Amino acid sequence: MNAYDLCQRHVVTARRHEDLTTAAWMMRERNVGCLVVVDPAGIFGGWRPVGLLTDRDIVTKALARDCDLGSLVVGEVMTCNPATVLTTTSIEECLQRMCGTGVRRVPVVEDRGCLAGILALDDIFEHLAKRTPFAATPIRPDLRYEQYSRSRPAQPGNMGIDRI
Repeated sequence: MNAYDLCQRHVVTARRHEDLTTAAWMMRERNVGCLVVVDPAGIFGGWRPVGLLTDRDIVTKALARDCDLGSLVVGEVMTCNPATVLTTTSIEECLQRMCGTGVRRVPVVEDRGCLAGILALDDIFEHLAKRTPFAATPIRPDLRYEQYSRSRPAQPGNMGIDRI
């Protein structure tokens, strides 16, 4: 199993010069939390990832700083030089790369550096959950107890602690 096997191949992209509000609208319309910012890959054709724009970038780098959103472009807010993985990178290596760089998503690129997809931690977790459904079973009884105990009002003397 490699990055290309799990990645989303229909990637929503933006260009550096696009208006930030247009990019935010695209994120909302396509129901994504991240756009891959791309430049033409030159003679090879295709697109080369040069940045990522997340909903968090918009909030922390523009909105929270009280900037005029209408005057900003994607290139001013995006995270430059994103960590990438090759299509042939193993899932274990992808996880190590994501953890090492502190990101939840990585563009997947071909050996020439052209964008092939995007891989998110959620994609990996979903894959692992399908392969090992028993891994979550020890947690389920505690979750049922927690839901049960929250639904009951606290009784004097027991601080709301009951066992099923």
